[in-house]
Amino acid sequence: MFADSTFARKHKKTWDYPLNFYKKFEVTGSNESYQFQFDLKKDNDVLKEIHNNKETGVISYLLFENNKIVIDESDIPIYIQGDGKKEYILNGLLPSASMGKSLVSYVTGHAICEGYIESVNEKLTGWKTVQNTLFQDQVLIDLLNMQAGDDKFVGERRNPQFDNMLKKFPSVNVNTIPLKDVMQKYFQNTKRDIPSFNAKKPKYNYSALTTNVIMNYVIYKTGDDWENLLHKVFNEHVKVDGNVRFFQTLNLRSSPSDLSLRETGRYSFYADRYDYLRIAKTMLDDWHNDTCAGKYLKMLYKQRIKKNDNTSHPTDVGLYTASYGGQFHFDVFGLQKQRIIGLSGFAGQQILIDIDAKRIIVVNSLYRNYDWEKIVYDKIKN
Repeated sequence: MFADSTFARKHKKTWDYPLNFYKKFEVTGSNESYQFQFDLKKDNDVLKEIHNNKETGVISYLLFENNKIVIDESDIPIYIQGDGKKEYILNGLLPSASMGKSLVSYVTGHAICEGYIESVNEKLTGWKTVQNTLFQDQVLIDLLNMQAGDDKFVGERRNPQFDNMLKKFPSVNVNTIPLKDVMQKYFQNTKRDIPSFNAKKPKYNYSALTTNVIMNYVIYKTGDDWENLLHKVFNEHVKVDGNVRFFQTLNLRSSPSDLSLRETGRYSFYADRYDYLRIAKTMLDDWHNDTCAGKYLKMLYKQRIKKNDNTSHPTDVGLYTASYGGQFHFDVFGLQKQRIIGLSGFAGQQILIDIDAKRIIVVNSLYRNYDWEKIVYDKIKN
């Protein structure tokens, strides 16, 4: 069966830390990084979660409003315990988990702005990696909106009735195998599934593979300029302070030729806590300044689609939103009058951007066992 990185289903599930195992696309920090102003206050709800983080999992919390950081609390461990060994946290780099899906989308928007991709309506026609698979000739916006029609195979809507068809496949983690290998070995002769004759498009199906298809399509379209594009986005536009990186699906022992031959992009992104806030603030500024990237974000918001209604999980912006658009979560239940951009990742990683109040919350955690309602929902609520 295909292993798919979705949301944490159990408490106290610690994220992995693959810095010493996988190749990466790395962007160096800017010499002109944005420097935050502070007007700090202590918040008892946040302090309670941080001080009890062996139970709650929260290791970093930032609240930005009125153009200043007003809550800044952290207790980042030196290492985490993983698979029987210590994995040291280097230079404060923390995993995005599925928040990286949203960052892949943001990079995709910049690729469109730079002219590498015509628009979100471009089809994946001519890309050999996905030929003769359900992804061939798909429209980019459908993939961005998680409407790939792939729920027979992967994702949160994967249909158990197709288990017999997949028994011949070994366990596959799409985040550790190059995309070309996944397509050639497991997706040949697959067809896109549209569940009814009345439906124009497949239903929303949250999937890790879909994001990796998007990312590798951008790599394909940018060619030798791929890492230059990443530099433009994170060094020149966001102006991150430290180095940030996307990990690849290849381990460090893979040969150099594997990069161009096998499509190795994965959405696993790492940055330090302040650089996550810098990225979020840049998105907010893009929106208000109506930059090309801001117009892209507005277009994604306008073309967002309905998720499966479920108000029973007020523990995560990814699980407590009514809509999805372009790899972002929108329309927080109970706060639909607020335009909020949500980024959500495994083990409780969260970024919420209130567009109109210009308020941002960034949470990094080891596992999602904290009081999300008190320190995220109530704090973002106007």
